[in-house]
Amino acid sequence: MFEWLAPARSVADFLDAGGWVLWTVLFAGVLMWTLIVERWLWFLRAYPQARAHASTLWQQRPDRRDWASRRVRAAMIGRASQSMSATLPLIRTLIAACPMLGLLGTVTGMIEVFDVMALTGTGDAQAMAAGVSRATVPTMAGMIVGISGLLPMHRLNGRVRGESERFGELLEAGSGE
Repeated sequence: MFEWLAPARSVADFLDAGGWVLWTVLFAGVLMWTLIVERWLWFLRAYPQARAHASTLWQQRPDRRDWASRRVRAAMIGRASQSMSATLPLIRTLIAACPMLGLLGTVTGMIEVFDVMALTGTGDAQAMAAGVSRATVPTMAGMIVGISGLLPMHRLNGRVRGESERFGELLEAGSGE
């Protein structure tokens, strides 16, 4: 009757096989990809408006060549760069943390295997299989989640560098130099 729920049940079984560490890796992965998508949407929608507003403010300055104006320009570029890279440190941390969470799953799974071995000896392979599953699945998942975030992170870093340079050039062009 509920065959359409079978894929969701398989995902839930997979997550249960990895234990609480795999649920943590899933949460970290969802958070990481949410932040990555948020940055791309910010570059598409919010940044052009912020750049235009800053450029307008710069154009309204009566003198854009004196020392004070140069300091204002540097502050505007720094503020824009800071806005562009607002969530990048958190994304970087999640990319680095996911494989470590996977390794934590390996350790907890191996402890489970050793507990089973201490209680039943090495003859009960089926009892040890759950621990082996909890040892390997989170490691694989943590590495996959971490690796999946590397390319978008690299692209976002490049975008921040490029947009910062272009923003500086935009203000420089408006200086009349």
